[in-house]
Amino acid sequence: MKTPLFLEPVFKERIWGGTALRDRFGYRIPSERTGECWAISAHPHGPCKVKNGPFQGETLDRLWEEHRELFGNSGGDRFPLLTKILDANADLSVQVHPDDEYARKHENGEQGKTECWYIIDCEEDAELVFGHRAESREELEKRIRQGEWSSLLQRIKIRPGDFFYVPSGTLHALCAGTLVLETQQSSDTTYRVYDYDRRDAEGNTRELHIDKALDVITVPHRTVIPDRRIRKLGGVEWTTLIESRHFTVHRWRIDGEGELNQDQPFLLASVLKGSGELVTEAGRFPFRKGDHLILPTGLGRFRILGRGEWIVSHL
Repeated sequence: MKTPLFLEPVFKERIWGGTALRDRFGYRIPSERTGECWAISAHPHGPCKVKNGPFQGETLDRLWEEHRELFGNSGGDRFPLLTKILDANADLSVQVHPDDEYARKHENGEQGKTECWYIIDCEEDAELVFGHRAESREELEKRIRQGEWSSLLQRIKIRPGDFFYVPSGTLHALCAGTLVLETQQSSDTTYRVYDYDRRDAEGNTRELHIDKALDVITVPHRTVIPDRRIRKLGGVEWTTLIESRHFTVHRWRIDGEGELNQDQPFLLASVLKGSGELVTEAGRFPFRKGDHLILPTGLGRFRILGRGEWIVSHL
């Protein structure tokens, strides 16, 4: 298929959300506590619809089930990846995600969740929680149950353009003043460890999942620092941010014109900056900041004209 599939995002209200998704991308958000844009999703908790072409109005999960040829006839019982934009207007809970084996056993066949973050923007002194200082599982449990958060949790200063790989088992949290593009396995399983004792509108604290979290947190913490690889293809600077068994993620910075080849089963793309045109054998397709699209199997060679920044992922 020579036509890119542009998708309609799904928005999620969160206790920590804000208005950055509206203010930065022009999205029509449901409230001033909108925390998540599910930009490319076939997950049952929020499947996206196609906005253009012969499959206009179809949901991505249905396309995966009925038109697997669009995705190179990839295997698997579910669409494997999920792209989000997160507006952390307040601190997210400290949390951890299980791996595939644990999730299948304990979460009704759900996938595990390995993810990564590209920092779109952040406040000057923004930071995130990334890992812990415990040396053994016994020490970790003791310090969690005693609430020794300030000494247990590792915090890292961040800036726009930073990238973090967050394998399952990593204790983590985005913090206030951060706008992030997240690429992840298509899973919605989170084990909440600490939520700053916050209460919702009804005065209730959110559920914690301490026992499951202790089962899956990696001890001691391990940080994977990916090597960035950069190449130039005409007017496209192509930076590979991570290659892992769950996904590969690139950043394309476009300045002018570049000719590329879609040689993967499919590519997921999110436009974070700029505007221009994507030119394929099927025609010219304008893009602008806030667009999210899939380049399906068979698209072949294409050109990108304009200026902008894309985050692109594939298996």
